[in-house]
Amino acid sequence: MHADGSVVDRHARPLGVLRLSLTGRCNLACPYCCPDADEPAGLLSLEAQLAVVQQACALGAHTLRLTGGEPLLSDRLWPLLEAVAAARSRPDSPFHGLQQVTLTTNGALLTSERARRLRALGVDRLTVSLDAVHPDAVARMAGLQGGVSAGERLLGQVLAGVEAARAAGFAPSLGQLKLNSVIQRGLNDDQLIPLAALARDHGVELRLIEYMDVGNRNGWTLDQVVPATDMIERLNAEWPLQAVGRAPHATASRWRYRDGRGVVGVIASITEPFCGDCNRLRITADGQAFTCLFASKGVNLQRWLMPRVDGDGLRDALTALWLRRDDRFSERRAQLGSAAPHAEMAYLGG
Repeated sequence: MHADGSVVDRHARPLGVLRLSLTGRCNLACPYCCPDADEPAGLLSLEAQLAVVQQACALGAHTLRLTGGEPLLSDRLWPLLEAVAAARSRPDSPFHGLQQVTLTTNGALLTSERARRLRALGVDRLTVSLDAVHPDAVARMAGLQGGVSAGERLLGQVLAGVEAARAAGFAPSLGQLKLNSVIQRGLNDDQLIPLAALARDHGVELRLIEYMDVGNRNGWTLDQVVPATDMIERLNAEWPLQAVGRAPHATASRWRYRDGRGVVGVIASITEPFCGDCNRLRITADGQAFTCLFASKGVNLQRWLMPRVDGDGLRDALTALWLRRDDRFSERRAQLGSAAPHAEMAYLGG
């Protein structure tokens, strides 16, 4: 633990990013995620959410990422953003150290009004998920019934959401608006080039994500993974690329198109693990703390959050959790075995 109160784990990794899930529900049913239909019991109150953010900031967190499920489904999003924005504006508040507030969404509910409201309430960056361009593949990857017509409708909603975000002031050129795509062999690997073309046309950074063994419902097998190197080779054959690299603590290795039309990133949790500088703490909507996306269970924080907040106890609990953190699942996958039980992605907040 440092003199300023910030913490590092057993591998000298600092706490930098707090991923706070607002809901376990989603309006889509993506097969790699498999969300629950119902909320977990004991959702955190606004007071509890703010306490978690405050104590994480006191321990060194500089980024708050709001996730789900689908966070735009949660009526708890707006009061939380209002409170965080007010706290960030006070120089004497731990929230003042938040450099970024970000939100991850599937984009289907990202209307112009919501995009403007997110921007006005201090959200600095939006990441929109889209796993295909061809309507039948869009429907398949979103778990929608209705085939091409359902895919066309969703694609239109997501692209409209992207443009609404741009119009609201989220600037792709400043990294404030990005697209995420999970690529799964045999399901949507044929969408790789169309997705990259769409991102280039819309001027947004595309981040290609290797299909991961998160949870137990998605039937993950290694042969369904398209390695990041393969994805980059395919893109490079279409549009020559130049390596940019991976920033410290970042998830994506980035490449620049040599023709000047943007950047693409790859998140290679399977083939090129980045456990060595992972700085993310995940808190579920019901107050479970996870220090790894691939963990089987978390630490229940509710005893310090309900029925009333115990700030000192919460800070001590989070400090102890981070100081004993030893997670390196992706680096040790071969030894640990991918068949080990993991918490579900939608529950963890991705």
